[in-house]
Amino acid sequence: MAVTLPAELLRQYQRFSLYNSPYPAHDEGCAIDLYPGALRDGRTSAAPSPISGVVRETRAVTAPPKPYAPEHDHLILVDCDGPGELEGLTARILHVEPAVEAGDRVERGDSLGELVRAGFFAPWVDNHLHVGLRRPDQNPHRASGSLPLALGIDLRPLEWDGTGTVASTGETYAVLDAPTHPDPGETFVGVRADNGRVLDGGLPHYDGGGLHQRAGTGSETSGDEELEDGATPVCLNGDRLGVARGRTIAWDDVVVTVNGEPITGLSLFCARDAAFGAKLICPERPLEVGQRVRVRVRPSLER
Repeated sequence: MAVTLPAELLRQYQRFSLYNSPYPAHDEGCAIDLYPGALRDGRTSAAPSPISGVVRETRAVTAPPKPYAPEHDHLILVDCDGPGELEGLTARILHVEPAVEAGDRVERGDSLGELVRAGFFAPWVDNHLHVGLRRPDQNPHRASGSLPLALGIDLRPLEWDGTGTVASTGETYAVLDAPTHPDPGETFVGVRADNGRVLDGGLPHYDGGGLHQRAGTGSETSGDEELEDGATPVCLNGDRLGVARGRTIAWDDVVVTVNGEPITGLSLFCARDAAFGAKLICPERPLEVGQRVRVRVRPSLER
């Protein structure tokens, strides 16, 4: 059974993703990345705790070597007493240089320390907390093995026709002005797949992604066309992305294009901030603010 993350936990953060990661800890939606709001200079450093409880342990862990990140990341283990059904579980939190130590009590929203960039990040990834949850009888130090997570919020799918104007850029990415958040600061939204569910994941630069839907609306795949093996095709604007088994998508061998030219991919997540828009990962093809683009997903043989 999945552990439900309550609304009061998720609403502490501006964005989240269960699938937008290349690491096995996120397989089947068994971990979540939580993105706090940015500071005035555009950077994010505060690491508000998603849970309440007692710190069991903190330790440095080796991260993959990257020129833009320190050699070590950090793991914080917290024995939870809330919120909701998280009571009695152990939280594994990464990407925070801890300002807490074993025996400290933390309340939800308290600072755990300062967010750090780690070698686990691709260069286009913003600072965030990685969180997984374990039962008391599970090994809390293994990277994989956390419990599957469910969302205790009403998530709104936003239709997007694949077009937009570049609103902002970084060295490796560009953010479009579409789709537009209809109620910034309140509802969490995401890009709507053709089947009505919200897409999550790095398409196709990570191995797979996921599907979310409005809370309390039944099975993730009810009513979808099924293939012979029980999987369901997932499309965006008629372009097939892959197939879903349950809520987890295996991408097809596809390429994302901008105005007909291939880029690394499309970053898909859930957000409630006004700056929400399609995020294009394009280190090989810089885009300019104000540029009008059309995004399509094509089989790689059609490149």
